[in-house]
Amino acid sequence: MSDDNLLQAQELIESAMASLKTAQSMLREYTGVSNTSRERHSRNASMMSSTVADPSTNRIVEGVFDGQNMVDANGQTYPIPANYASKSKLVEGDGMKLTITDEGKFIYKQIAPIERRTIVGSLIYDGGEYKVLAEGKAYRILLASVTFYRAEVGDQVTILLPTNQEASWGAVEAVIPKHLLDAAAKAQIGAQVEEIVKSPRRKKKSDDGELTPNIDEE
Repeated sequence: MSDDNLLQAQELIESAMASLKTAQSMLREYTGVSNTSRERHSRNASMMSSTVADPSTNRIVEGVFDGQNMVDANGQTYPIPANYASKSKLVEGDGMKLTITDEGKFIYKQIAPIERRTIVGSLIYDGGEYKVLAEGKAYRILLASVTFYRAEVGDQVTILLPTNQEASWGAVEAVIPKHLLDAAAKAQIGAQVEEIVKSPRRKKKSDDGELTPNIDEE
């Protein structure tokens, strides 16, 4: 494909994206239904250099990770491999760069990590998908993360969230299996019981009111 044909194709794609964005805006006006999360990510992506032509005929698109895909400034979504997102621990709001090669390959790179915080919750299964219940909210997580950590319902899960914005998705940082939590709880209870048993016996009052050791008679 020549450079002129490539530029023409790129212009057609950008024109189609702009038309799609306008159509979506009109539809929201008529229906009153909007995707605030996608709009936020699209707005953040618009602050980045959206699309540029690379001298090597590669096409580069910059956008924001929405927890599952990348969203560009026009609201267009690009699928990110779940295994890559899971292993890279991408957090909703991370700035991403996508390079589309002349052969059609998609190459992603994290270029602007968002500030993160960690919380701990319990793994649940709700609405046909795995979520982490923490701080009174159920956060969606990638199935690839559940599979990678071999997590099960009831496990304790540490997830990463953006520090200064709302999020629907969490990135799995670590998993502690439920059976280990149960074993640790039992061990702690056992240690407390043993400490009570080994503690000195309480003294009792004698007839004259003085405290004397409580000695068992044989």
